[in-house]
Amino acid sequence: MAGWSTELMLMFGYAVFLACISFALGWIAHHAHRRSQGTSTAGFTYDPGRDTWRCPRDHHLFPVFSDRTKVIYRAPADVCNSCISKAACTDSDHGREIEQNMEQSDDTIEHGVRRFHRGVSLTLLLLASSIMVIELFRTSEVNPRIVMALSLLLFYVLSRRLTSKASRNRRTPA
Repeated sequence: MAGWSTELMLMFGYAVFLACISFALGWIAHHAHRRSQGTSTAGFTYDPGRDTWRCPRDHHLFPVFSDRTKVIYRAPADVCNSCISKAACTDSDHGREIEQNMEQSDDTIEHGVRRFHRGVSLTLLLLASSIMVIELFRTSEVNPRIVMALSLLLFYVLSRRLTSKASRNRRTPA
């Protein structure tokens, strides 16, 4: 490619590679979070009109605790203890519980994991952008500069998207 030195192509490729890893890490973290949320309530259905959860055996879990951040639902102990699916559902003798988070508080493990993944993704994008800026000033050819400037714009949009997700995900129902 005209105007592209080997070093420039390697640096550009490495920066794009870092940005792809950043994007993939964010996607994987989001997917893992959604999957873990779905696993804790697999087979259960929520009835918002009655504010209850229904288990696969058609028994109900009722709210037993509530504050502004979470609601805990529990099935009656005698129902769970006599159920043929108890061993696969819960090991508690007090009934199956489901905890529904009403807002994402800053002290939960899930919030910490999200912040960690977002921080790693943003760090990778910052590193990729730094490489691009350095190479942008080192080359005097027009075509590579245009491609790098457009890539920097894309990296900026991705980083804004990552930081805006942080504010949107403050409230995440279970």
